[in-house]
Amino acid sequence: MAVVARAAAPQRMASAKTAMSLPSLPPLLLLLALVTASAAASDVKRPVPMLIWSSSPAVWVPPANAHEGHVTTDLQLSSYLQLALDKGPPIVLLLLQEELSVEDFTVFGGAFGNKQDSAFPNLENALKSAPSSLILPLVEWRAINITLPSFLKKWGPRPVIVERASLEELKLKDNASVSLHLTLPHANNSGLVARKMLLTGNDEIIGQVVSKFKAEGAPYTAIMTAIQPSRVVRDLLLQHRTLNPKPVRKSIHPLCYNDTQPRILFWADHILVNNEYQSLDLNNATFNNPINLTGSSWNSTFAQLVLTYDNIFGPFLTIKFKLSNRFYPISARTWFNIDQVELHTTNSAVVFQGTGLTGPSPFSFHCHAFSTAEPDGFLTPPPGPHLWNITFKGFRIQAFHVKANEFAYACDCAGFFSGFIWMGLFSCFFLLLAFIYGLHMLLDLKTMDTFENPKGRRYYD
Repeated sequence: MAVVARAAAPQRMASAKTAMSLPSLPPLLLLLALVTASAAASDVKRPVPMLIWSSSPAVWVPPANAHEGHVTTDLQLSSYLQLALDKGPPIVLLLLQEELSVEDFTVFGGAFGNKQDSAFPNLENALKSAPSSLILPLVEWRAINITLPSFLKKWGPRPVIVERASLEELKLKDNASVSLHLTLPHANNSGLVARKMLLTGNDEIIGQVVSKFKAEGAPYTAIMTAIQPSRVVRDLLLQHRTLNPKPVRKSIHPLCYNDTQPRILFWADHILVNNEYQSLDLNNATFNNPINLTGSSWNSTFAQLVLTYDNIFGPFLTIKFKLSNRFYPISARTWFNIDQVELHTTNSAVVFQGTGLTGPSPFSFHCHAFSTAEPDGFLTPPPGPHLWNITFKGFRIQAFHVKANEFAYACDCAGFFSGFIWMGLFSCFFLLLAFIYGLHMLLDLKTMDTFENPKGRRYYD
């Protein structure tokens, strides 16, 4: 009996230990899945742009409530589409992208009529030459996913899926009421260059489709939109060109170019210019001594600030800032761009292209520090070796909507999140996971059904 009692006690203790087993992980994974799904759903439900044009005249009038930041609702879109159904041609063409944002047109699109640096020359020509067109910068998610499909069902019994390869075989002129669906390619790659190449390729497809309709003389109404906004452009804009309004310090007295009134304001804490032989800080020569601004010019669409230094790096050194001011109909506002920064001496000249140096026209531009020597900087050097580099610290410039001799609020090149902030967020996230796991473990603990006193009375044979 003693042996039996001693053997039974460890078994009961082992069963008690198994009752305190670790919790299963599915509830934790379910929580993470819900958080991820909610984040993805909030991203999908952001507004997307819609562009509509028709070969029939006087289909739409400009919306009376169109203003910057206005989001078109499902009821408003229904009224616009009903006008296309009543007054438009019998053929409707839906050009659908998986991702598209207003920022795509702002970053990659030129002003209408200027094809030099635009990724949408065919789309811009189609909108410009169409007798009727309607640009809706922001259309709510419900209107795209519910209102638009129901509208297309009214157009014909069944939509016709159009492939790019079979486009030449399609007969358009003899068709009655029909809706044609063309899905534009999508690539899961990141980066501004890859994004622009994708949009340029899609624009070529749009040009082929428009040429097909024109060649056959078929009237049509085209609708271009997307399923969800572009995450690539949005994330890169948040990283490189975030809008951080900040007032200007009153102690700054910027360099000012005037014609009939102040036109261009410029300031930098340090202007470091160097070649393979020497390096100089031109801040004192720029702001504390008279400087030659000959060659500077200004109008409402283009501004050029020319700084000429005598007896620096030779007989002279010239720094040119070239800025442009363009109206983008898709975003319904005017944006400035710092297109180029040039260095000229008696023996050499180098042109640095600006990338990401942009913002709304009423704002100034500010950047804490950027350099042509950095591979990911905002000034791209020309291909091949070059002898010159320029670095700006505390850089600030404004060439449009200048009032008096003070900078407007600044569009900053720095993002909302620095590397240290991201490290803190990830650390907090993992600590939160550990807390949730521990809480779930405590809630899953179970007590024993029976208890025993191992020091109590023992029975022997």
